[in-house]
Amino acid sequence: MTINILTIALCSLALFSRCSYEIKEQRKPSIIYVLADYIGYGDISILNPEGKIETPHLDQMANEGMIFTDAHTSSSVCTPTRYGILTGRYNWRSTLKQGVLWGRSEALISKTRTTVGKILQSTGFHTACIGKWHLGWNWDMDSLGTIYFSKKMQQSPNDFGVDYAYGHAASLDIPPYVYVENGMATSIPSDSTINNGEYSWWRKGRERSASETADLCHVLLITVNNTLLINLINLTDSYGLNMP
Repeated sequence: MTINILTIALCSLALFSRCSYEIKEQRKPSIIYVLADYIGYGDISILNPEGKIETPHLDQMANEGMIFTDAHTSSSVCTPTRYGILTGRYNWRSTLKQGVLWGRSEALISKTRTTVGKILQSTGFHTACIGKWHLGWNWDMDSLGTIYFSKKMQQSPNDFGVDYAYGHAASLDIPPYVYVENGMATSIPSDSTINNGEYSWWRKGRERSASETADLCHVLLITVNNTLLINLINLTDSYGLNMP
């Protein structure tokens, strides 16, 4: 009886060790979450073969990943949508009951709030956010509202489960027009800009000077964001990291 019990115990231990090893070696999937304006369900060709737009790269992602066909949102504008995605809460549970935040708005999410990013980090993922944040962050400002761009902000995306963050405060018509990387402005905007075009309108605000080339430019923004995102994905894939 003693021998049988010992044999069972050793076999169980060997099986457990093998399972543990396999689980440890199993690589987590990459998660890419893209928020896009003015795109509908039928605009992705794999979902609508009769559509007018061909989307081969999105089709490839869909073929190699998963397709979800039942999704809902409690809002149709930027800030509340992002709040719901990151916190899993109804957007009206926040202090913002209508509209969106502005470029100088403080962080809408409480620093102690659980977010999708924090959950992913706790399970071994490396996380990043590229582009528009639009959930507020706490600039270092004086009583008159002057922003000290050379100082690190508080409650940036890094405080909400994002390992690497590179983006801008709000929509492209909302100043200040400056990139922020991990809580620090990438340059100090010194010029003023405004555009009154019918299809290219943005509010008056501060942006980079004409001599600078490393900061936010409305015309080049999408190209810069896409290039940075692709490089980041390639880098993490090379090192075997898991990046949502």
